[in-house]
Amino acid sequence: MKVAVVGATGMVGEVMLKVLSERNFPVTELLLVASERSVGKKLSYKDKEYTIIGLADAVAAKPEIAIFSAGGDTSLEWAPKFTEAGTTVIDNSSAWRMDPTKKLVVPEINASELTKEDKIIANPNCSTIQLVMALAPLHEKYKMKRVVISTYQSVSGTGVKAVRQLENEMAGVQGEMAYPYPINRNALPHCDVFLENGYTKEEMKLAREPQKILDDRSFSISATAVRIPTAGGHSESVNIEFNNDFDLNDVRGLLNETSGVTVQDNPDTNTYPMPIYAHDKDEVFVGRIRRDESQRNTLNMWIVADNLRKGAATNAVQIAEYLVENHLV
Repeated sequence: MKVAVVGATGMVGEVMLKVLSERNFPVTELLLVASERSVGKKLSYKDKEYTIIGLADAVAAKPEIAIFSAGGDTSLEWAPKFTEAGTTVIDNSSAWRMDPTKKLVVPEINASELTKEDKIIANPNCSTIQLVMALAPLHEKYKMKRVVISTYQSVSGTGVKAVRQLENEMAGVQGEMAYPYPINRNALPHCDVFLENGYTKEEMKLAREPQKILDDRSFSISATAVRIPTAGGHSESVNIEFNNDFDLNDVRGLLNETSGVTVQDNPDTNTYPMPIYAHDKDEVFVGRIRRDESQRNTLNMWIVADNLRKGAATNAVQIAEYLVENHLV
């Protein structure tokens, strides 16, 4: 199994290598790919050193799988070139997510839709993945009508530059700014760029991607995405109105039985999900499960996950595992 990791020097790329190693993905030949300025540099994987190559060389090597985390423009230009060489691409950017001809996959939910003909597979947005992991089993049983979500997203979701900005500000050091304002001791209601409708791109991803993943447009989602000064881990306050009523103990049981979801919900012991606890873990953590007392059939939840792992790298590697296990590559 010849595997290319495109964007290997980035934050998500580094975590992808870590996850591939931890999960003992069956790599027989590894291609580490990055932009021209990184070509020739060295990276290690499983105690072996690899030289970073460029995109053209990676295409020529004809890997079976290429996992992309190199930005939308790179994916739009290069993913088709890989597929022409016979490679299956798993793309972590937003480039292909809402393309009606491409599958948007969270393996626990809809991997069974994948076929050998799917040569470009989209990895959902980090905030979307943790959201749908918790919503999917509840929607199946109670049928969602409307979801209102507010996110509390870490600076690692923006990238290395943003992490550095936070670290500099905490240390009182002047440095390059990833955001238009300070992030330390602040909260920015501004994730990604603003669109004509007043929402940001991140908020519209949260509104649209779950409908595609669950293959259901009978529910609607309204989102507000906020950047907060945490180094890693995204949190979400989620209010879900269902068509049918529910029992809280059944909700907790349903979530507990869901692969990849862990319930942390005991106010008596101050047990609830937090980014500090989710760090470096692959599960999606759900807590603060309670009935919305202001209207019927409505639930409040708090959802937390490591945005670089299940929100990006782990989900992509799980897709690759499914492809291998089911002989789709």
